Amino acid sequence: MQSQNRKRAPAWTEQEVLDLIAVWGEEFMLSELRSKRRNAKTFQKISKAMRNRVYSRDSTQCHVKFKELRQAYQKTKESNGRSGTEPQTCCFYSELHAILGRGRHHCPTPVRGLR
Repeated sequence: MQSQNRKRAPAWTEQEVLDLIAVWGEEFMLSELRSKRRNAKTFQKISKAMRNRVYSRDSTQCHVKFKELRQAYQKTKESNGRSGTEPQTCCFYSELHAILGRGRHHCPTPVRGLR
């Protein structure tokens, strides 16, 4: 069986991932991604937003990176939820937590000086 002549996409740079997370964290993107429908059009919008930031990533690449980041975050969060384990982290954990840590029971950040 012959392999196809596909070029592998270049690795994502740190800044590129940070920009993807920033696009992902925009409120309208979050609401679309949380909906129950398929997200193909949403990832096309994310890809377009990345092109506007001078990156060349298609919707599939954005979707795959999104899934990888989300899985790494969830694995780290689950590990940290177990008692008796050393705290874990993953790349971009704090940025991902700012987005994925929001839930229906999200508590607002306390205002400095108030208790």
